[in-house]
Amino acid sequence: MTISPKLFSLLFLQLMLVSSLSNVAEAKGLELGFYRYSCPAVEYIIGKTVAQYVLKQPSLAASLLRVHFHDCFVKGCDGSVLLNSTPNNQAEKDAIPNLSLKGLNIIDAVKAAVEKQCPGVVSCADVVALVARDAVRLIGGPLWEVPTGRRDGRVSISREALTNLPPPFANISALKSSFLSKGLSVKDLVVLSGAHTIGVSHCTSFSNRLYNFTGKGDADPKLDKNYAVSLKKKCKPGDQKTTVEMDPGSVKTFDVDYFTLVSKRRGLFQSDSALLDDPDTKAYVQFQAMTRGVTFAADFAQSMLNMGQIGVLTGADGEIRRRCAFVN
Repeated sequence: MTISPKLFSLLFLQLMLVSSLSNVAEAKGLELGFYRYSCPAVEYIIGKTVAQYVLKQPSLAASLLRVHFHDCFVKGCDGSVLLNSTPNNQAEKDAIPNLSLKGLNIIDAVKAAVEKQCPGVVSCADVVALVARDAVRLIGGPLWEVPTGRRDGRVSISREALTNLPPPFANISALKSSFLSKGLSVKDLVVLSGAHTIGVSHCTSFSNRLYNFTGKGDADPKLDKNYAVSLKKKCKPGDQKTTVEMDPGSVKTFDVDYFTLVSKRRGLFQSDSALLDDPDTKAYVQFQAMTRGVTFAADFAQSMLNMGQIGVLTGADGEIRRRCAFVN
């Protein structure tokens, strides 16, 4: 069989990507197939269990992806967001940014299924990373190989979630600083913002853009006026219960519409709008909107891999929790 030059180039690039990923992962103490001998069926078990939930309720994919993000941005990808508070400590999950986290029961169900097959072997941190990957794939997103070998942290502090998780009202300087502090690039920032193509948000996360942006009862001038009118019909002043789709019409489908919306000044959050305030992030937004996401799937997969290696515990550090909400 004759391989065309174009196909050969694509195959070569894929091989280079896998090689690069393996090298970076090994440098962090992670590796592809870490459980190949200790729990060879782990990815099958996780994929099967996640599918039982997400195929019935696709909106859960956004929740499970958000759990991974909120875990990695506080103390690194160590499963600390899953720990319960104790009488002497308020944990991350009880911090204001995490009170709306959903899907933790699914993480528990997945962990229980894995424990049944391979007790005391697979970390909660790895479960979170693999669950996020599988959830995204189930709603049409990209598939990527996840290097594993993370171990679980024993510490979870509420205030660290407040100081490390970028809020929806962050400006571009704050966003860039937050991502750079985690070892992520400006490209990772704009690519991972594309995760807002799925999921919903409570009105309270953006209502200041509608009613009192500068303290004078005005709307954010960077928000498309027609979109603001539409949002006001759904979110009345003081509404704390209503939720709105972040990417109207494709909340259950992982696609590139988010970038089209942002380019038209219809990003829901100030942090979405802020992507137009930096030349590099703006160029990426416009490129994906113009090309219908020609590189977005590959870019998202790579940025998820980058994020999944923030501050990981490996080797003898941390522990393998048997129940994700409790230290051993």
